[in-house]
Amino acid sequence: AREVLDLAGKLAKAGVTTDEIDAAVHAASVERGAYPSPLNYRNFPKSCCTSVNEVICHGIPDMRPLEDGDIVNIDITVYLDGYHGDCSEMFVVGGRDALDEKGRNLIQTTYDCWVKSMELVKPGVNYNVIGKTIQDHITLKGF
Repeated sequence: AREVLDLAGKLAKAGVTTDEIDAAVHAASVERGAYPSPLNYRNFPKSCCTSVNEVICHGIPDMRPLEDGDIVNIDITVYLDGYHGDCSEMFVVGGRDALDEKGRNLIQTTYDCWVKSMELVKPGVNYNVIGKTIQDHITLKGF
């Protein structure tokens, strides 16, 4: 899954559609002997999820060309050797310099929330503690 995600991330450029990324993800998955898990799962029509800008998660790839400053999360899940491998990453089309200050703050805040969450993940810590930590941080940052 990570190899496929790395390939997909390199395609997140201005003028490229998320449908084109999806086609590359499908081909790369099959080349590796894997099956793209989202494809046909509960009628999901694509091989990966691409969530652009305000789409929170599980976006369906489409024909809209990406533009500089777009924030796109690419979520890859493949089935290989009896296991599902799942990973995702956020990419900024055109790089961080293509974002305004609010966009850069959003990216940094989401990263900081991820780090804070990972510090809490251990036996005995309830999910709501993780959620509250995230909520407190994003509220402090104005989101």
